[in-house]
Amino acid sequence: MKNILPEIIVQKQIEVARAKQRVDIEEWRCRARAAQPPRDFCAAIRGARGIALIAEVKKASPSQGVIRADFEPVSIARTYAEAGAHCLSVLTDEPFFQGHLHYLRMIRAAVDLPILRKDFVIDEYQVIEARAAGADAVLLIAECLPADELRHLHQSILEWRMTPLVELYEEKNLEAVLSCRPQLVGVNNRDLNSFQVDLQHSIKLRKKIPKEILFVSESGIGSTRDVAELTANGVDAMLVGESLMRQPDLAAAVKNLLGN
Repeated sequence: MKNILPEIIVQKQIEVARAKQRVDIEEWRCRARAAQPPRDFCAAIRGARGIALIAEVKKASPSQGVIRADFEPVSIARTYAEAGAHCLSVLTDEPFFQGHLHYLRMIRAAVDLPILRKDFVIDEYQVIEARAAGADAVLLIAECLPADELRHLHQSILEWRMTPLVELYEEKNLEAVLSCRPQLVGVNNRDLNSFQVDLQHSIKLRKKIPKEILFVSESGIGSTRDVAELTANGVDAMLVGESLMRQPDLAAAVKNLLGN
């Protein structure tokens, strides 16, 4: 499967332009100011005993299609919370992941855990949408953004008192990521060209990132052995979606992954 990131970005540009025509950014700003205050995403990670789990509410992916047919986002989020997850990640991209911003809004009303908006964020408009919907954190992907725009959006997220999670895959983007002076950095273990997953990619890049920056390993984590290896190499949190969403008993899967 080819790298579809360029296609996703083009689609996202069209999507954001249409959204701006439907709802003016000032309307979103009003809604964002009226929203419940953001919760501390980093504090939830630091407060974990051992590695923290960011459990993902994810229906589908471009490479795998539908992952969970019986998809009830609020029920899934509640199960994650009750089973011991520390934070949630909610897919809001519609064309490629069958997500929706409304899922985040519904989950925010039902679950107390900090929530990450997981999407391809390319415009400040999406940051303000996220806050209005109740997001506590927003994902930024270095491969999607020029360095100056990455810094701009990082600052915008901070100004709305949310937490930016800055993700990269390519090591060449590490300088741009660190120039944001981030609190929270994630490394995707999935090669977007081959779609192969290698946990060693996180472990290698962890060594190049200052220890005081919280570090998240993303993709391809599915066993207690994976968790032990990441923990031993200084990883603070793991973002896990597909391997959990495929399990018929979500609660048992979360507890097993956390070693409970």
